[in-house]
Amino acid sequence: MTTKNTKDTHARKRGARLASVCALAALLAGTAACTSDDGTRPTATQRPSGPAKSPVPTACADGTFVWINVDQREVLTGVAAPQKLGKGGGELTNPMRSLHTPRTDVATETGPKVDAAAALRSLGRHIGGAGEDAVFAEVGRSAPGVEGNPTSIDGPGTIVEYAFVREVVADFRHTCPDAGASTGRATGWMVDGTGVLDCDEPVKSLEDSRPAQAAARLSCPPDAPAVKG
Repeated sequence: MTTKNTKDTHARKRGARLASVCALAALLAGTAACTSDDGTRPTATQRPSGPAKSPVPTACADGTFVWINVDQREVLTGVAAPQKLGKGGGELTNPMRSLHTPRTDVATETGPKVDAAAALRSLGRHIGGAGEDAVFAEVGRSAPGVEGNPTSIDGPGTIVEYAFVREVVADFRHTCPDAGASTGRATGWMVDGTGVLDCDEPVKSLEDSRPAQAAARLSCPPDAPAVKG
């Protein structure tokens, strides 16, 4: 506020004394109810409610992971409605709808919080193969979308297109040299792919049988050979 004369100065000093009184009242009563001469209410300093939160303890960096209940399986991430193609085949135009979308994650359930990337690296070494690729340990990595590229079939049939990944879920125990321990669960994924099946024929591929059979059950008629097979 710009001072214009001595009266204004005097009023400002009186307002300052009143604000001091209000601050004392706020301290004693918990709220400020006073106002200054110009009708404004002094702002009381807000104190945090409740005790301050303690930082989450973290596990040691030189600990050892032990893995149990390791489950690896191909899971569907998308599937399309069946499309009838004639003798010459053609391009699949039915879009895939998104289903399960795996995402790499680590949850510490008991004990100090473990480093998520370190846990995924350890899990990758444990399962071997594609799990040892550096991308497997990228925390928060989501499975690819199911938009995909156009797919063409060169023969007739009632065709269903699908997408899948190999998902890995495992429980762990992490121990430190000082005997501190943590437990939790890690989720990762690898080997994403797409495939097609014909509802009019039994599923024959052993490699992709799980996602293909799941896609057949979701999209083909209940009495279709792909479902029964």
